[in-house]
Formats: sequence, structure tokens, C-alpha cells
Amino acid sequence: MNENENPRDEAIEKELDGVPEEFLAEDNAEDTAGQMAQELAALREELATAKQEVLYAKADTQNVRRRLEKDMADARAYAATAFARDILSVADNLARALQAIPGELREDGKMQGLVSGIEATQREMDKVFSQHGISRIAAKGLPLDPNQHQAMMEIPSDTAEPGTVVDEMQAGYMIKDRLLRPAMVVVAKKPD
Repeated sequence: MNENENPRDEAIEKELDGVPEEFLAEDNAEDTAGQMAQELAALREELATAKQEVLYAKADTQNVRRRLEKDMADARAYAATAFARDILSVADNLARALQAIPGELREDGKMQGLVSGIEATQREMDKVFSQHGISRIAAKGLPLDPNQHQAMMEIPSDTAEPGTVVDEMQAGYMIKDRLLRPAMVVVAKKPD
């Protein structure tokens, strides 16, 4: 060791051994610092962009999950829609059968069992409909609602307001909050 050399300088020399000369030159120190500042700024910008993309991806994933949950809930709630539409004709036929029985046959002892059986079947069907969220649409005496009623014909009427349902040709039904089948109705209009 020379007397002019400081042990600390020797340690620094060993540390710097293998470092390229362009990094050690004093005139390049400012260039290197500027370059490093630019690279740091670019990295910060990339990080901010990546954070934003992660936030968008999380939000998109959450939206997809919510949509799937809603679709699954709807599928469960309305799975029986096609079957319910098909079974409505059976309910219509039961109602027609009951309406077709004259009063004197209802009183006949031989027919009471048959009439009671048809009535019990209709009550059971109404109960099952209710359990599955299927409800009959109110129509008679109400204003025509194009979302629930289908006007089949208009008749002049002095007693009912124009646009009011005066008769129901076929019952309409809802399944939960969706239309299953519109009620086919007769609507009042002003007399000629």
C-alpha cells in the first residue's frame, strides 16, 4: 500500500472493479442520471397503466359474475315456463268442463261425484300453480292493459267505459313477474 493511498480508496477500487468505464466517467454521470430518471418515469407510467388494467379486469369479472348469478336465478325461477304454458290448456279444459255442466246435473246424486272430482282437480291445479308462482291475470272490469290483455274484439257498451274489459274469452296467466299468456278479452267501445 502506498502512503498516499487510503485504505478506503482501495476498497472503493475493488468495488468498482468490473464496472464498465462509461458508468464511471464523470461527464457521463449526468447523462446516466437523466437516462435513469427517464426509465424510472417510464416504469412508473407502465405501473399506473397496469394498475388501471387490473382494476378494469376486476370490475369486468365482477360484472360477469353478477350477470351469471342473475341468469342462474332466472333459469331457476322460470325453468317451468314451457311446461306451464303447455299445462294451461289442461286448466282451460277443466274450467270449460265445469262451465258446461248444467245446474240440474250438479244436483243429480249420480253426477255429484263426477262434478266434485272435477272441482277438486281444478282446486289442486290452482294450488300447484300458486306454489310455482303462476297466477291468473285479472281482466274483467279493468282497463285494457296491452302488457297483459289481448283484445280479441270490441263491442259497443252504454254501461262500461270505452277501453274497459267487459268479458274474458280465455284466462291469462303470469309466472312470477313475466307474462305466461295474455288474457284474451272483449273490450267496450262507445256506442255508434
